[in-house]
Amino acid sequence: MNGSAQEVLYDVSERVATITLNRPERMNTISRTMLSQLSERLLEADRDPEVRAVILTGSGRAFCAGLDLVSATDRSAKGADGQAAIGANAPAPVTLDLKTAPPTVLFNMDKPTLCAINGAAAGYGMDTALGCDIRLMGESSKLAPAFVKRGIVPESGGTWFLPRLVGWSRAAEIIFTGRTLSAAECLELGLASHVVPDAELLPRTRALAAEMAANAPLAVQSAKRLMRMGLGESFDEHVHHVYLQFLALIRTEDSREGMLSFLEKRAPDFKGR
Repeated sequence: MNGSAQEVLYDVSERVATITLNRPERMNTISRTMLSQLSERLLEADRDPEVRAVILTGSGRAFCAGLDLVSATDRSAKGADGQAAIGANAPAPVTLDLKTAPPTVLFNMDKPTLCAINGAAAGYGMDTALGCDIRLMGESSKLAPAFVKRGIVPESGGTWFLPRLVGWSRAAEIIFTGRTLSAAECLELGLASHVVPDAELLPRTRALAAEMAANAPLAVQSAKRLMRMGLGESFDEHVHHVYLQFLALIRTEDSREGMLSFLEKRAPDFKGR
């Protein structure tokens, strides 16, 4: 699916899929086309048995500067006199079926997702980054939750993710002020797992993804699924589901390979079955 005409690039190498937002001339702002392509590529990666981890990043100098408000308003927001429409005549925001929108797809993916945040992740871009399991940031990158400065709210999962990632009080401060967060601040808050020199961002992210991809994929995916289920379960319910997952995994070829490789003191060769 690679090519300059694609707004989202897709590449698979060594069991890791790299999905790249590809509108560098517009700082990867989200268009309707990009939304659709991003959902398609995420679903493709999650369904591909050869893919064991997924990296999401942006081309050029930004990860994603939010929704493309210029494109959204370019045609429908102009009146007959060429002036921008306001109020009731303003265009609807970029929309997509919520069941297939990127934040929903990201949340429901069983494969590990890593976000390599290069440059700014603003608005929708920030919400999308928060929807990934792990975030790595280049030293010059930043998160810009400027929703309230535009008269809107985090529309793509931010109000759900942030309190769970940093706690209520810190999430409230971030959202209510709309203040931009540096990479160093994100690391301190726990929003970023690692902050690295800009030039090392993708290599470091790929190395971490490769480390995950080397493990038993069914076990990794079961662990992620259980973590997701645990967000809305009681302890007793969760223990029951863990036991069911364990019983299924212990019967797999990968489980036997894991035990045998340990006894034979060699690296395991997991097949995903």
